[in-house]
Parts: sequence; structure tokens; C-alpha cells
Amino acid sequence: MGTMRAVIVDPTAPGRLAVGSVAAPVPGPAEAVVRVAAISLNPGELRNRARFSRPGWRPGRDFAGTVEQPAADGSGPPAGTRVVGLVDGGTFAELVAARTGSLAALPEAVTFAQAATLPVAGLTALLALERGGLLLGRAVLITGASGGVGHLACQLARAAGARVVGVVRRPDRAALVEAAGALAVSDLAAARAHGPYHLVLDSVGADTLAQALELLGPGGVCVTFGSSAGGEATVNLNRFYLTGGTTLYGFYLFDELARRPAGAELARLAALVADERLRPHIAVEAPWTEIATRAQQLLDRDVPGKIVLHVTP
Repeated sequence: MGTMRAVIVDPTAPGRLAVGSVAAPVPGPAEAVVRVAAISLNPGELRNRARFSRPGWRPGRDFAGTVEQPAADGSGPPAGTRVVGLVDGGTFAELVAARTGSLAALPEAVTFAQAATLPVAGLTALLALERGGLLLGRAVLITGASGGVGHLACQLARAAGARVVGVVRRPDRAALVEAAGALAVSDLAAARAHGPYHLVLDSVGADTLAQALELLGPGGVCVTFGSSAGGEATVNLNRFYLTGGTTLYGFYLFDELARRPAGAELARLAALVADERLRPHIAVEAPWTEIATRAQQLLDRDVPGKIVLHVTP
């Protein structure tokens, strides 16, 4: 078995993350080996697991690159195909073994950097919005609207015909959200004037989630998929259930993908990027050797949109 380089937890390294040597992947019959060109960072996988996981643990879910070894069972793309994919752990590496159902071929117009933003953030935005059903003419509220998921969700909701309101805490990021097709507001008090809402997407949690539930209209759905401000919320149940038919839906991406293949949905997103109907906002591009610095930058919320790292020789 050969070796390769990958990002690992190293308690002696700054931020506990460093590029080190690990065993190269051994693919299963329905897995292709992809040489990774670009990865993107997601706060959920870095916030706690990178800080507290055992030495040698490998983060990473998003990747884009080129198929080096096709699946032995004949499924999936042939060698040399440019792909985007999703694996639950270990993609911050030179090589990744991925199930072919979790890969999508990339149109030539889509760069590896653009593609790398799509698996976690893009799929979360797409599948969370689907919980609202037909969005044409509906009011949709998105918290954390300048973040990786939020910015993509604003664009997808607008493309579906929704009237989109995005919450942004920092005034300097309002223009980014408005360019994505949403009305930017500074807080939920300001968002109330544009409700009630058919669908709310919340990644903040704590008091933000509690307040967002009060902005739902009859039959409205609130999808919670993160808790950047804290994992506990005190909800006014009277206001929630007396609205009538309201739903709070807990969204975890890998649970959703257990019921549908990621590859088909990634292909949808990549096609939208190729047609310039979806524009990922990449705030930072850097070599993957800067993983510790860039991970902290993401966790400190220093940049909107996505951070993409290039896997360099």
C-alpha cells in the first residue's frame, strides 16, 4: 500500500491541523479514486471535530478533481473525467476513494474551485429549500445569508420564484446578499415587516431560531441545519402552534443523502453554475498548506461565502 499527503489532526501544529503522510486509499468495487485539485472548508466539520478529535483524524467532505482510477464494477465516470464529489470525511487529501453515486462529471465551464463549493453548502441549500415545496411567489427567509450555504440558498430560492429576505449582521455584506437576489436586512426584527414566511432556513440557532419560528405563516416550515450561535433555544410554543400547521424540520445533510444519491443533485448544481444561474462566492483561494490559518479564518467568520484551498504538489 502506498502513501499520500493529507490534512490530519496534529496536536503539535498551529490550529491542530497540518499536512502529513497517510496511507493511500484502497477503493471498493463501486468506488473511483479521484486526484483532488480543490477542496472547500465547512465550519461544521472544523468547529469541534478538528479541535478535539484524536491525532491522525482526517477532516474534509467537499472535493473536486480528476478520476485517476475508475470503479472496478464499471459504474461511474472513466479515468480522466473532471468530477465533483462528496465523502463523509477525509477529502482533504491528494487522493480520495468515493462511491460513484456521490460523484458528478463537471461541465468544462465549471472550474475546480467553483465545483468544490457545491457538495456540502450547495446540497444543503438545495435540499433544505425543497422542504418548502413550490416556492413561486412565496416569502422565504434565510439567516446567515452571506455564509456559504446562505448565499447559495438566496440564489436558488430567487431562481425558484420566491421573494427572498436574507439576514446579514454586517452592513458591508448586504450588497453581496442583494446581488444574490435577496432583500438584505440586519436582524429578524427588520425581517418581520416582510413576512410572514412560507419557509425559513436557519443556520444560527439559539435566540435566532426561536424568533424565526414566530415569523412563520400558517403552514410554514422552518428548516434548521446549524447552530453557530448555540445549540439551545427557548421557543414560545403558543405562538408556534397557534399559527396553524407550522413545522420545525431538523436537517442533516448525510441523513438526507441516505435516501437519494448525491451525484444527481451535484450534477444539477454544476449545470446551474455552468449556465451562470448560480454563482458561488469564493472569498479566499489559497494552497492547502495554509489549512490551519484558513480554518481559523472561517471559524472566526472573517470572510463571507466560501474558502477554497488548492491541493498543490
